[in-house]
Parts: sequence; C-alpha cells; structure tokens
Amino acid sequence: MYVIATAGHVDHGKSTLVRTLTGINPDRLREEQQREMTIDLGFAWMTLPDHTPIGIIDVPGHIDFIDNMLAGVGGIDMALIVIAADEGPMPQTLEHLAILQLLHVQQAVIALTKVDLVDAEWLALIGDDIRKLLAPTALKDAAIVPVSARTHLGLAQLIEQIGHTLHQAPPRKDIGKARLPIDRVFSVPGFGTVVTGTLVDGGWVLGDEAEIHTLKGETLLVRIRGLQTHKQKLERAQPGSRVAVNISGVNVDQIARGAVLAQPGVIHPSTLIDVRLDMLDVDALSRAKSSPFKLKHNTEIKLFSGAAQSMAQVRLLEGPEAQPGRSCWAQLQLTTPMALTPGERFIVRIPSPSITVGGGIVVDAHPTQRYRRRAGHVDEDTLIRLDALSKGTPEERLISALTTAGISLREAVTAKAQLSAAAFDAAAQTLIQSGVLQAAQNVFGLTTDWRGLQQQAAEQLGAFHRAQPLQYGMPRDTLRSQLKLDARVFNALLALAQTSSSANALADNGDTVRLAAHQVQLTPAQQRAVDGLLAQCAAQPWNTPSVKECKAAVSDGVFDVLVRRQTLILCGPDVVLLPETYSAAVQQIRVAIQQHGQITAAQVRDLFGTTRKYALALLEHLDAIGITKRMGDARVLKA
Repeated sequence: MYVIATAGHVDHGKSTLVRTLTGINPDRLREEQQREMTIDLGFAWMTLPDHTPIGIIDVPGHIDFIDNMLAGVGGIDMALIVIAADEGPMPQTLEHLAILQLLHVQQAVIALTKVDLVDAEWLALIGDDIRKLLAPTALKDAAIVPVSARTHLGLAQLIEQIGHTLHQAPPRKDIGKARLPIDRVFSVPGFGTVVTGTLVDGGWVLGDEAEIHTLKGETLLVRIRGLQTHKQKLERAQPGSRVAVNISGVNVDQIARGAVLAQPGVIHPSTLIDVRLDMLDVDALSRAKSSPFKLKHNTEIKLFSGAAQSMAQVRLLEGPEAQPGRSCWAQLQLTTPMALTPGERFIVRIPSPSITVGGGIVVDAHPTQRYRRRAGHVDEDTLIRLDALSKGTPEERLISALTTAGISLREAVTAKAQLSAAAFDAAAQTLIQSGVLQAAQNVFGLTTDWRGLQQQAAEQLGAFHRAQPLQYGMPRDTLRSQLKLDARVFNALLALAQTSSSANALADNGDTVRLAAHQVQLTPAQQRAVDGLLAQCAAQPWNTPSVKECKAAVSDGVFDVLVRRQTLILCGPDVVLLPETYSAAVQQIRVAIQQHGQITAAQVRDLFGTTRKYALALLEHLDAIGITKRMGDARVLKA
C-alpha cells in the first residue's frame, strides 16, 4: 500500500488527471464542481497492474488554498507533480516543489498534461525548462511523462512509471506506535463519527482503545469500531495506508482537521518544540510568487505539520536571523497545542505576505525553555545535544534524550530519543555495559544523574538520622516527598541504591529507608537507664514494669529501640517480657498443649506463677502471631 499526492499550479489538470486514472472525482464539494477548481483535499484510489493498491490525495493548486494543500502532502510516498504543457512551470508549481523539498519527499513523477494542445517543438522546450527547474533538487531524476487526460495519450506509461517509482521508495518506518493525523471528519448515519488520514506508524485492530488529541489541547478517549481502506472493510490497518476509522465515544463537532488519533500514551500535545530549521534559498523562491526572506528572532510564523497548523513564535538559538538557504537551531512557541513527535517534518510560512519561507524537522517535542546568551546564542552544550538528538547514533540520541529529560520511564525516553523498541534495547544495553547508563524497574537514567539523586537522598537521610538518632529510618513517603519523585522513579532509585558500594548506599526497610551504614547508638546515659530497666525485668520476669513505666525509665524513643531490637518483647498494649522469658514461655505452652490438648489462661497463670493480666496478654499475642487459636475459654495449637 502506497499513498501519493498531486502537486502543481491551479488549472493544470490535477483533478482531471486523477479522475481519468481512477474513475473517481476527487472534487467532492459542490462549490468545487461548480467553479471547476479544487478548494479542499480530494481522495481517490487505484490498483496498479501488479495489484499494488495506492491512495491518491488531490490537493488544491490555487495560492489561496495553500493551507489545505499542506494538510495533504505530509507522510506521502511519492508526489505526482502536474505541469500543463501549454503553460509550463508556474508560481504554485515552484512553491509546491519547494514544499516537497522541505518535506524531504524523495520520489516523484512529473505528469506533463494537456500535451494534445501543443506541438512537439514546444513540448521539447517545456521539458528542458522542467529539467532545469528540477536540477538543483532531490527530484532531479524524476521521470517526465507526457499525458493527455482528454485523449488518454500516455496514461499507460504514466501508470507504469508511478508503479516503478513507488517500488523504489524506502520502506515505511514502523516503531509500533500507531498515529493517524486526521485530515477529514464526517458522520455516517447508523455508524457515527468517521475520521480519515494516512497511518504514519503502527497499526490499528478493531476494538482497540485510542486517544484523539485535538487542537484545543484536549485528549478524548475513543474505541475503534470500524476500519476501511478504499471502501474495503479491514480487521487491521497497516502503516502507510489511507484509512477511514469509525470511532465511538466522540461526536463530529468535537474533532477537526489537524487532530491526531493515536495509541494511548504514545504522544502528548505540546506548545514548545525544538527544531532544525531549513530556510529556502534564493533559487527556490526566485521564480515563485515570493522573495528571499530573512527570518528574525521572535518573528510570528505559521507552522504546518501533518494535517495540523498553528501560529508560532520563532526563537532562534544561533543568532539574530535565519538566512535564506541556511539551516539553524530554533525553538518554536506554538499558540495551539500540536501532537508532534521527534522526526516529523514541518513547513513554515509567514502570514503577511503569505509565502513559504522554510521548513524543517522536529528534534524534541517536549523540551525545556531555551535561553539565549551571548550574541543571541544558547550555550554550546545545548547545541551539541540537539545535534546528537537529530542525527547521532542510537546511543548518542539516547544519551541526549536522557540529558534533556533526566531520569525517565522507558516509554518516555524511547519517544524522546525517537528509537524503535529494538534500537532502544540495543543502545541501552551498550550504555549499561559501559557504565554510562543505569536502569531499574523500567526506569532509565544516566549514571551521573542516578548518583546525583542518590546523593540527595543520602543528604536527606543523613539530616534525618542526626535529628532522630533513635529512629531506624525515615518513612518512605516522607523521603519520596522531599525528593519530589514519581513513585516508580523512587522505587527504582531504592533498588539501585541498595546495590551501591558507595558511602551513600541506602537500605529499604519496607516502611522506612535509612543509610545502609546507619546504626542506632545509645548514649552512655541512655545505656545506663536501659541496664537498670533490664535488671528490674530480670529480677521479676513475670512482674515486669508496665509499658508506661518502661518509657518513663528510658524515654519513649529508647523504649522503641528496645522493642525494635527485641531487647524487650511487647506482648500486649501494657506487657513486656525479656526475650529469654518469652522464648521459654512459648516452648512451655506448646508442650503443655501437646500433652493436654489445650490450655486456659488460668493454667498459664499458674504455670508461670504470674497474674491473669500477663497470662491473657501472652495468649492473645500468640493468637495474633498464629501459634495458638482460641477455642471457647481455652487455646489449642494452630495448624
């Protein structure tokens, strides 16, 4: 499956040629048919002789409808550039050609139409003129096929050339993240809302959940209830195909052209993007209805990408002006949220006069604010990171993405680095083995960032230990709150920090976290108080001081330390025993139940020569920890 789009000046026969090739009139609007001029995008399809299906997007050629033209040429495999033989290249021919260059469309066929209106000599002159026009472009080798939609001259050769050129196109990039820029929205009685577009990545299956990101910044949850390509029902839509998607959960008036249908979580709208900006040169503009244009810092422009558009402010990162024919780094502040991904191409036009001045590629769809320094430049490290992100190896792009984003979840880093799952795994493994990268629980970060975060955690815990020397550790939620971390990143930090051999190694105690080297140390005065309490307990092991009396003797904090260390066993709200007393008592109760089948509180009281308070507290404690089970007034051993 391939998708092609027409291009060329108004009244050069684009729609007529499409209708002749496919039998479908792409001018679907009544106004278009009355005026005999394409105003909006038209859609048709055909099957090549080798049974390859292709979708065709017919674009308007009039300069007043250039916005609609731009909504149709993103994500195509080939351009069908239509030039009338009786007129030759005209202003919109040149502007459309410039747009195709900026979008890096690498495949094209030139349909030289209306050849039945000219003689052979004129046809040869027009052919030479077209070759000169294409010479400085990537389409310099594009085939020129003379045709006549009226007489059908050359149609078979055109179809053959279209197939030959398409089969030379590189395979569609597919990283498994379905995304469909919406170029048409309508309702079908009995079915509801339908959106159409070119599926640029991933695939859809009936019943899939999806998100629609609108130009208002809203995210609408929908479900796919139907799929069609060229009016043929599908169970699954493949990347690179023209798809009509019947969706539930949303009304037609909630969506407009420029919205994006995507897998949940794949893409997030942004109003700030880092881009590599390519300015058109003098030659590309000299014959168009335009002129070379220097783009100044903070100029207001119109940005087009996919089927969406937005006004934006250009913040140049390498000086006060972007010169014709040059490339530079820029940050664009959009007025409308756009669902963009790294690697997407875009077109830049200025609103007045209405001309195309450049285009480029999105490098970072969710950057931080860039601040210019000397002579209008940002710092050199920022430019190096942007360069690596745009054209570096997978490892360089991953490092650059993590340098900008910091420690992040796998999905976010993969999207920011613009890597497939397989490329991400390979790059991450290489960087982990070299010690540059660390990962835990699907969270990835540069080793330097992990160390910095671990240092922050260690400083917080060190301060806590100094302020609360008797506490075993800081509550987990407290530490996470102080570090301002997502729960998943926090858990990954603890997993990595527990295996660290540095002085900042952490220990996860479950409810609390401590420095691995931290140990509770009692002062000499506290130890003397403890020794006195333990001696008192040893003197009367079955008539020990109450919890209140214990705390009064050693302080609440020290008492908690004794219980935590099991220097004292807390058997109830008000009963403590020495460990040796407790262990012996448990063993004796086990033996007594094994001999007699059960034991009562009165028997326990008599067995140890204590009071009912101690006997009941001990039995209830053993019930709670699963050694015994109450049966009426007695206890038996629990299986």
